[in-house]
Amino acid sequence: MGMMKEFKAFAMRGNVVDLAVGVVIGGAFGSIVKSLVDDILTPAILTPALKAAHIADLSQLVIPGTAIKYGNFLSQIISFILVAFALFMIIKGLNRMKKKEEAAPVTPPEPTVTEKLLMEIRDSLKK
Repeated sequence: MGMMKEFKAFAMRGNVVDLAVGVVIGGAFGSIVKSLVDDILTPAILTPALKAAHIADLSQLVIPGTAIKYGNFLSQIISFILVAFALFMIIKGLNRMKKKEEAAPVTPPEPTVTEKLLMEIRDSLKK
């Protein structure tokens, strides 16, 4: 039974639970970013570029006479850049919202008893 208690203490630690929640939310957030990139950004950016190059799909870009599909590689690079940009913009927006929350005026802390006594002594010395 000692091992079960030890495992329960380990599994219920704040760090482990926080990590598990972070992984689950990260997975869900990953699908949101993937949809943003695949369904909105990539078509908006790549479709005009592919039409200008008279290509229907990036996978058509191959080195003639070989099996090297550099079009797929370019597609993955573009996808990475778009994911990084989308994350940057999302994080930038979140940081801007956090700054507005932090900008709330902070009231100075009330002086401690010692500080009040020192102020009284100072005031009496001035008189």
